[in-house]
Parts: sequence; C-alpha cells; structure tokens
Amino acid sequence: MRNRVRKQRGLSQAELADALGVSRQTVISIENGRYLPSLPLAFTIARFFDLTVDKMFDPDDAEAGS
Repeated sequence: MRNRVRKQRGLSQAELADALGVSRQTVISIENGRYLPSLPLAFTIARFFDLTVDKMFDPDDAEAGS
C-alpha cells in the first residue's frame, strides 16, 4: 500500500487504522509489505482513498510498500 497516499491526505497511521476498523499495527504491516490485506480489506482501503485496488496495491510500483 502506498503510504504516500495516506500522507498526502494528512492522515496518521492511527487515524487510518481507526477509519478502516483495523489496528495501527495492521496499517504499518501493510505499508511495509509484510502483510497482504484480505480482499475485502483491500477494497475498503482503495474505496477510502477513492482509488482502484490495482492503483493502491501495484506490486510493480516502486512506491508500493514504502
């Protein structure tokens, strides 16, 4: 997940976690590429940022996981 998108929106990891109904650790793990979200969570994240799942989680994107 691109944490750049989160930062551009001015959200902390805790704020994003709260909005998504997950723990802050989950957000950290997804952003660091150590955890792949379930498909429903991936859709929820993408919808939250008004992006498509492939734009939010592109494995070929250098920003993914950073």
